[in-house]
Amino acid sequence: MVDDNELERLRDIAVPAPDGEAKARAFAAAMQAFDLDENISAVPQGTSAGLRLTERARKLWREIMQRKLIATPAITALVALPIAGYAAFEMLKEQPSVIGGNGKITETVADKPAAQKPAPEQPAINEPLAPAPAKEKKTDADSERRVEDEAQVAPASPPSSKSSSSDSQAKRENGTLKDYAKQETVPEALPAPPPAPAEVGQLAAGGRANVQAPANAMQSAQVPAGAVADSKLMASPMPADQLQPQEENRDRIETFKTNPVHETAQDPVSTFSIDVDTASYSFVRRSLKEGTLPEADTVRVEEMINYFPYDWKGPDSAATPFNSTVTVMPTPWNEHTKLMHVAIKGFDVKPAEQPKANLVFLIDVSGSMDEPDKLPLLKSAFRLLVSKLKADDTVSIVTYAGNAGTVLMPTKAVEKQKILAAIDNLSPGGSTAGEEGIREAYKLAQQSFVKDGVNRVMLATDGDFNVGQTDDDDLKRLIESERKTGVFLSVFGFGRDNLNDQMMQTIAQNGNGTAAYIDTLAEAEKVLVEDASSTLFTIAKDVKIQVEFNPAKVSEYRLVGYETRALKREDFNNDRVDAGDIGSGHSVTAVYEITPNGSGGEQVDSLRYGQAKVDNGGVANAGEYAFVKIRYKLPNENVSKLITTPVTAANEVPSFDAAGADQRFSVAVAAFGQKLRDEDQTANFGYGRIAEIANAARGADPFGYRAEFLSLVRLASSLDGNK
Repeated sequence: MVDDNELERLRDIAVPAPDGEAKARAFAAAMQAFDLDENISAVPQGTSAGLRLTERARKLWREIMQRKLIATPAITALVALPIAGYAAFEMLKEQPSVIGGNGKITETVADKPAAQKPAPEQPAINEPLAPAPAKEKKTDADSERRVEDEAQVAPASPPSSKSSSSDSQAKRENGTLKDYAKQETVPEALPAPPPAPAEVGQLAAGGRANVQAPANAMQSAQVPAGAVADSKLMASPMPADQLQPQEENRDRIETFKTNPVHETAQDPVSTFSIDVDTASYSFVRRSLKEGTLPEADTVRVEEMINYFPYDWKGPDSAATPFNSTVTVMPTPWNEHTKLMHVAIKGFDVKPAEQPKANLVFLIDVSGSMDEPDKLPLLKSAFRLLVSKLKADDTVSIVTYAGNAGTVLMPTKAVEKQKILAAIDNLSPGGSTAGEEGIREAYKLAQQSFVKDGVNRVMLATDGDFNVGQTDDDDLKRLIESERKTGVFLSVFGFGRDNLNDQMMQTIAQNGNGTAAYIDTLAEAEKVLVEDASSTLFTIAKDVKIQVEFNPAKVSEYRLVGYETRALKREDFNNDRVDAGDIGSGHSVTAVYEITPNGSGGEQVDSLRYGQAKVDNGGVANAGEYAFVKIRYKLPNENVSKLITTPVTAANEVPSFDAAGADQRFSVAVAAFGQKLRDEDQTANFGYGRIAEIANAARGADPFGYRAEFLSLVRLASSLDGNK
């Protein structure tokens, strides 16, 4: 037995120096034992045979460059993208599994249920690094798109699943891993690739390749396999404007064709529904102030004309809800034609005579409303309206996102702070169940229905209905059925790039209400405060206009605007056909361009055979230009009444300047709308002349609306090349 002293002596003895011959003999014996041992697998450890993925891509690029096949930046892009695609394919093919010693695909930790996942182990030095465990799949579309874009940037060997700084310094047999510590974790078990090699180039937003080949492509092609390219060797960055993602404009605007010229002898009757909506003007204004000419279909000329208040002569009592004024004047943009200007003014209900109001605010709080010009502006707008209401008016609030809910039960306006608090607490989130919200709002309006009062749902939205009934025709039928109860509907649009103007126009027209677009707080004040009476209090519904032109006096005519409001001739006398409504004090304007017989301005050739007789020999009323008929219903009645006005020489003025200021200003607005739509009739009529007419007819402008119009004309002139 060895005593403690002997152990102490052995501990103090110095370790002998290594012997070179002994080391050589040990190594030879180990190699011999290795060759003789049949139990050791013949499958090599570490990276499988063949070049690494990054090296294969670089080798292919180097061979292409050496053959000088890259002549232009365009060809560079054509070559780089297939290489990136091939690399992504190889990564996806090789990533989910590990090749075992028997050459078969073996199960990885990611393939096992989460409950059975073993604790992570540190790999041996000579063993391959296992792929990262699969992460829970994210549904974020941006994350998925980022993975696809990054996979196309450059081929790369999958990095270690470890994210620690020690693993980021790990060495491999054929390369070195660098700078992975700051790398972002990406979803769906795909490792985030290293920065792209310079020769492959960069991807701009949306996956578009930078087609400019780097000047140092030949040098960067020689980067050692597996090494990450230095940032100084990367291709020059894309310009800032190209790096910014291009947002898709998802506005839904109804398309329509401009009204054609009609030959009076063949088609003497024109029929349409009146329109007091103003949404188009606000939309055009926003486009111009943002430095863009509006798209043609966003310009509805009648809505631009009717945006402005006019001092037409109104009726003397509510028994006759409106009065019409017709003026015939020379056309400023065509010396061979004349304009027949039809103006309607509604009876202005005095504040003391206004009926009680039962209002339901139907507010869209879906995720799409989470923009500064949507829900925040909407809340400010409705706060203005609440301040305008009388103490005994009633307010309810219904919101909708993934589903509809009642935020405020019917509450008297005297409890102003309670109503404002409910508005202030609104926040966005979720999808858009608009149909469910509409049903809930009408139900609440019925619960608080005011007989002989105003019962109205006020829908505020960007129009992005994507849950429930989303088809315009289905929503139209729903609104049509609800309006029979006496509850009307108005629509207020907010925001851009997601605005469903087409749907809002459809349901407003069929809900006996109006459609407005609110882009600023000033516009909210105009619509909900200054024009509150006309917005809320209807004095006539289903108002239609029909004009019969006399072929003896008028050879051709065309209606300026109202394309989306056209009616069939037989619809005029059909009380079942819905039409527009007029609110308290509303003014409505329609303009026809007519071609008098013999003026030389005809656009349609006369017929050689079978020409219609237009001399009206001995027929009465042969001297009239036209006969204007207006049908309407009182708000609580279902049978229409008729107003007629013959248009004779007594309605004509000798010159354009002799017409009233309001007539001339409305004609300037009509010309501007046609100019923005690029219509043939105003092709040679410059913005300068439009501004000249509008400025001369500016008149009283207490709110600055007409001054603002003049600034829009100047903006359009600059954007359109001063035409």
